[in-house]
Amino acid sequence: MDKSQGLQSFWERFGIPAYDELTVPDNAAMPYITYSNVTDSLGNPVPLTGSIWYHSTSWEEISKKADQISEHVNLLGFALVPLDNGYIYITKGNPFAQRMSDDSDRMVRRIYINLMAEYLTQY
Repeated sequence: MDKSQGLQSFWERFGIPAYDELTVPDNAAMPYITYSNVTDSLGNPVPLTGSIWYHSTSWEEISKKADQISEHVNLLGFALVPLDNGYIYITKGNPFAQRMSDDSDRMVRRIYINLMAEYLTQY
């Protein structure tokens, strides 16, 4: 698994579709996650961001999904994603989660997630 596949693997583990934020299909239906594809190598921590998207009148379900991501990373204080040539070491960023509005549709619920990643790889 390469770095991009590792990121996809991390985000899709939360039970809803996950897409690189630059390749969301036109027919994608909420709920889903979008994420930034940021990579580097050993010794260079990078910020990772994701957004959870729901179409609802309530924040309840989307907040539960953010909590699920938080619990996964908090279980050991980090998440570790295996790669063919190492690992992605993921920790929570600050602030971890932030609610966002959408001016085009008042029923769109979005939570912006901040993480930090270090690629434990040589390249």
